[in-house]
Amino acid sequence: MKLERDFPSFTVTKKQETNIKNGHPWIYEDEITDAPEEVDNGTIVDVFGKKQNYLGTGFYSAHSKIRIRLLGNNANEKYDDAFFARKVKYALDYRRTVMGEDIDACRLIHGEADGLPGLTVDRYHNLLVAEVEAFGTDLHKECIYQALLDDLQAMGETIEGIYERNEGELRKKEGLSQYKGWYGEKHPSSCITNIVENGIQYEVDVENGQKTGFFLDQKYNRVAIRRIAKDKTVLDCCTHTGSFAMNAAMGGAKSVTAMDISESALEMAAKNAEINHLHLDFKQGDIFEILARFRQEHAFFDLIILDPPAFTKSRKTFYNARKGYLEINTEAMQLLPRGGYLATASCSHFMPKEEFEKMLLEAAKKAGVQIRLIERRGAAPDHPVIPAIEETEYLKFYLLQIQ
Repeated sequence: MKLERDFPSFTVTKKQETNIKNGHPWIYEDEITDAPEEVDNGTIVDVFGKKQNYLGTGFYSAHSKIRIRLLGNNANEKYDDAFFARKVKYALDYRRTVMGEDIDACRLIHGEADGLPGLTVDRYHNLLVAEVEAFGTDLHKECIYQALLDDLQAMGETIEGIYERNEGELRKKEGLSQYKGWYGEKHPSSCITNIVENGIQYEVDVENGQKTGFFLDQKYNRVAIRRIAKDKTVLDCCTHTGSFAMNAAMGGAKSVTAMDISESALEMAAKNAEINHLHLDFKQGDIFEILARFRQEHAFFDLIILDPPAFTKSRKTFYNARKGYLEINTEAMQLLPRGGYLATASCSHFMPKEEFEKMLLEAAKKAGVQIRLIERRGAAPDHPVIPAIEETEYLKFYLLQIQ
């Protein structure tokens, strides 16, 4: 099939053709059977099957094992600035529909799930925070950022600056430099802003906070905690900004202990608690050591929240990560009485939900308890899941009762 546009052409294996038709947008180096000799990093290219049937168009990466990240499969599309502006509009229209008023603190662009490979854009009230992890997207970020600002301004929203958190290791694999800082000349003097989520105020430091400054994906899972926290003695492990702990306190918990290994995280959580006039007890330490010590001391809680950072960021470390999840979930179950509640999460897509559920059953067996599933949840809908792209279904969140 000959196209009217003049993009470099790549041919892929039958296996990769099937993957593309099934909806996955990544093409790996070893799935390419025919390619031009010299293609610049970030170039937009066309992809064909073995019979020269057109499959899609995407960004070429000269250095990454993911050689092509597909943008679409419209043979008549120009893939120009207007194309990227439309992608931005679709993403924002979707958030306005599924998030409503919660768009003030919201993920606006979620990479491949919004058809913009390697791009994350979070909104924290008056600031946007962006992370770009694909070379081709980086080449087009100016028109993407402008489309975001134009669309939000047209809806009466005020954005004072875009802060870039381009520090990830994936940028090196794409041939991109690592840095963080304000984009362009127009921006406020401070990197700190304030948001309101579920009626709770937070101070967000977009320069120094983890990821883009705050974890927006657990937004509605935190409300689920609030519903069951009344009159409970609560332990929130890996509290970070204190978000789960404060939702438990807002739900009428008898007492809430917020634990984290990071001193700066606990300082931030304490500040957020003070802003909201909520009383929390704070404890610094490693989650593995703290849980084991509580068990040795015969301390018990009515509700324990486990929201650790990703224990695995690759398939190579899956089994060690699984051991970590198994250990902390077993310890937590042993600290809970019959009728107690456990909220437990994993934010790594390398820990599939089937494996996570098997691990929970094994933890219950080791702890000598049975568990009842109350609710199985994922990320908030501003982090959409594309069923064909398993990487988008990264967050697992379970509410359990100990039997």
